Amino acid sequence: MPTFDSGGTNIYYEVHGEGPPVLLTHGYSATAQMWRPQLEALGRSHQLIVWDIRGHGHSAVPADPSELTEAHAVADMTRLLDHLGIERAVIGGLSLGGYLSLAFQLRHPDRTQALLIIDTGPGFKKDAAREAWNRQANAMADEIAAKGVGALSDRSAEMATSQHDDLSGVVLAGRTLLTQYNPSVIESLPHIGCPSLVVVGALDEPFLAASSYMAGKIPDARLEVVADAGHAVNIDQPAAFNAVVGSFLRGLDPA
Repeated sequence: MPTFDSGGTNIYYEVHGEGPPVLLTHGYSATAQMWRPQLEALGRSHQLIVWDIRGHGHSAVPADPSELTEAHAVADMTRLLDHLGIERAVIGGLSLGGYLSLAFQLRHPDRTQALLIIDTGPGFKKDAAREAWNRQANAMADEIAAKGVGALSDRSAEMATSQHDDLSGVVLAGRTLLTQYNPSVIESLPHIGCPSLVVVGALDEPFLAASSYMAGKIPDARLEVVADAGHAVNIDQPAAFNAVVGSFLRGLDPA
């Protein structure tokens, strides 16, 4: 099982295919396994790197709970690229993974060839909206703590099918990594200088407006709404998703 040490925490990852590198990050309470429908189709032309966020899947739960934050996750992404000897990559993800991709770009624009933002929200400018989101994140963590994996079974496909070595890491991440404390990511959108594709499922109503907002704020971003797909657009409609993303990736200039 491939892992690497990231500041004292073992992080699980997989590499599939050959070609220009694409780093894909899963959503909250999901794992790298959510990208299975993409590995063969997109791996024909690109090197796909998928990984488990710390506290999720096969990645370890940090010994210090304060080390499960946005900054630590972005550092894990950076160290993973370093571990693989990759200087620059397409950075993308779903939901929390998309938000972390935006956060990565904010800190490392020189290492971001392009952005792939899937069923994601960019955060909140207003404190009240951010606090409401944080209450929701904590409530979900409480539910998982109380019900275990049963709390995920009736959620979106990438969550419902996930398996974790230690569910306590998912609970902790809901109270730390999933919560937000400033508007830096949403305020960075107009300053993004790389090609960007925003993808959202047409049935993912909570994220339709956020996706349109990001596509309007990020210079020259492209928005694709996939029919008959919910939050797990890559699982709900893999052929359509792969076609849209594959076209975008093939259209990029070499890294």
